[in-house]
Amino acid sequence: MNNFVYYQGIDNYATITINNGKANAISHEVISGLTQALEKAETEKRIVILTGQTGIFSGGFDLNIMKEGPDAAKKLVNSGSELVLKMTTFPLPIIAACNGHAIAKGAFLLLACDYRIGSEGNFKIGLNEVMIGMTMHHVGIAIAQSRLAPVYVQRCVNNAEIFNPFDAVKAGFLDKIVPENDLLTTAIKVAKMFGQLNLQAHAETKLRVRKKYISTLKKAIKKDKGSKISINS
Repeated sequence: MNNFVYYQGIDNYATITINNGKANAISHEVISGLTQALEKAETEKRIVILTGQTGIFSGGFDLNIMKEGPDAAKKLVNSGSELVLKMTTFPLPIIAACNGHAIAKGAFLLLACDYRIGSEGNFKIGLNEVMIGMTMHHVGIAIAQSRLAPVYVQRCVNNAEIFNPFDAVKAGFLDKIVPENDLLTTAIKVAKMFGQLNLQAHAETKLRVRKKYISTLKKAIKKDKGSKISINS
């Protein structure tokens, strides 16, 4: 799609890979690339496998942009929220193949997927916004309340607690943990399994199940557009 997001279509699925430096940061270019890749997968009617680099799925938003000032931070956060809405309403299954660390927006991308597979290892997964001085945006709260296990919402959002992959399953960031070497092969097996679904029924049912959540997301996006978003020193 661009130099930061790679797309490869095979059989009934497409692998979309984020490739943006050491932290695999989510920048405007990454968001644009992911949006284009999802649109291509939808046109080709391919189930999506979303993955990152070895050892890191994504470390979150590009902090260089976030620290430019409130306007720059708001623009990036709002673009990221629109991406989450697109993923949440995407008509085909999205499988996350989490290669390692998934922090902040990286973890939110996991929460926007239909099925999340993580690699075993000494990896960190969670929402560190409060830890780095960012008041959690309304969309972030809406996503956490919808997708995380209820008992973990306060720990994740208010306390910025970070988890290893096995505890991330308990919290609701991941569904399954496999050895690192089995990550992509497992994701492909899941994609082939999902290929047995009636995809029209899947798309329509997803919208019914998520109707309230989608409405909440849209309202939260509107709230964030009228709110200050920045990283406090």
